[in-house]
Amino acid sequence: MDSTDRLAALLRDRGAEGIDHPGGTLYGHAQPVQHRLAALGLPRQVQLAGRAHAVYGTQGFDVRLLGDDERPLLIGIVGPAAEELVHRYGACDRDRTWPELPTARRVHDRHTGAATELDDQQLRDFADLSLVTEIDVAEHGPPGFLDEHGGYFRRLTEEWAPVLSPEVVAAARRAFG
Repeated sequence: MDSTDRLAALLRDRGAEGIDHPGGTLYGHAQPVQHRLAALGLPRQVQLAGRAHAVYGTQGFDVRLLGDDERPLLIGIVGPAAEELVHRYGACDRDRTWPELPTARRVHDRHTGAATELDDQQLRDFADLSLVTEIDVAEHGPPGFLDEHGGYFRRLTEEWAPVLSPEVVAAARRAFG
């Protein structure tokens, strides 16, 4: 069984198929995020992080499938780089991080308040993952999502464009108008 299959099994074992998420279930959201990241040609660790992105909960979706004490379990499935990205994504304080991400190049942890400086690749991976998850919500989420949040994500796309993969910029412009 490869990493994707093992990760899918973990998500099912932890109940992701029965957890409501905008547009369906958490499991139903995680799979297309991974597939979109793959279709955009992003690195394998980002693709795996896409499927696992919410296992530690997020500021916008605080349902945890794994505790911090289970990080070694996820590392064993997706590898250390993907797990670190998932953990960073889940812990991100979006209100403090997102507005200044391209210039400050740091992610604020919503649990500890600590800030982590990102190198170029970490910054791109984090920004790509963050925006692609929102693209999926926009396309499969509740009616009115784009009416309510489209302007915000259009602005965010343009502000983040210098640190996003070109393929993600193009996909976000299509999704958010």
